[in-house]
Amino acid sequence: MSKSREDLYCARFDKVFDYIDRHLDESLTVEQLSRIAHFSKFHFHRQFSDYCGISVIRYIQLMRLKRASYRLVFNPLERITQIALDAGFENPESFSRAFKLAFGQTPSAFRKQPLWEPWHERIQLPIRERKVLMEVKIVDFAPTRIAVLEHLGAPSLLNDSVSKFIAWRKSSGLSPVQGSRTFGIAYDNPDTTEAAKFRFDIAGSVIEEIPANPQGVVNKTIPGGRCAVVRHIGSHDRMNACIYALYRDWLPNSGEELRDFPLFFHYLNLIPDTPEHELVTDIYLPLK
Repeated sequence: MSKSREDLYCARFDKVFDYIDRHLDESLTVEQLSRIAHFSKFHFHRQFSDYCGISVIRYIQLMRLKRASYRLVFNPLERITQIALDAGFENPESFSRAFKLAFGQTPSAFRKQPLWEPWHERIQLPIRERKVLMEVKIVDFAPTRIAVLEHLGAPSLLNDSVSKFIAWRKSSGLSPVQGSRTFGIAYDNPDTTEAAKFRFDIAGSVIEEIPANPQGVVNKTIPGGRCAVVRHIGSHDRMNACIYALYRDWLPNSGEELRDFPLFFHYLNLIPDTPEHELVTDIYLPLK
């Protein structure tokens, strides 16, 4: 089936988005990006703004500041000066001004106490819709003992819970990130669940029960059983496309029935050590 003109137009912008993702550390110009999309350099800036709602220069800056946000919080020993230079700023002062203008906090204030809810409101980037081509496999998942921090509240506050779980991992040494697997268990759909009632488990595999701890991390088990699994490559913000395709397209045509356990994720690598476009996540749908 031939692609529609709209699909082809979207595909050309996808090339631009992907190129930006992979070259955030480099100089990016409107002329260069127009060539990637095979658009006229005289019209590309307006085409990008009309398609995305923001200018290409602003989009690039927001992507760099988003990456810097994660490094500030999750790499607390990394110097702000280096983060500023990697984000394309000549000095920490200009970085601080741009960061505060974008998110309402200076980099140092964000590092000490990140306000994730307004951050999420301001980081809203254009929705990048694309058709999902999935390779779904049926696997037998082995029962897995996990240490869990239970998140209850707005999805935008998940990173606060992630920070708390990381603190437990580092202080206890019982689920080291290098030698253990990292999971997320999604009890609710963030698109249809009241923010205050949204539940999500942040978890790491362990080999034995963990003791009581100040962070409130508890013992649980991911039960063994058949699962449909699909691999997502890229930002966690864009996993919904795979999830919806699993439920909407694959499941009704598969002849399978769902088991009484939530959708869960296995994160094979993590930010900020991995660029967002290189993140690899296996999405598991438990089956009878």
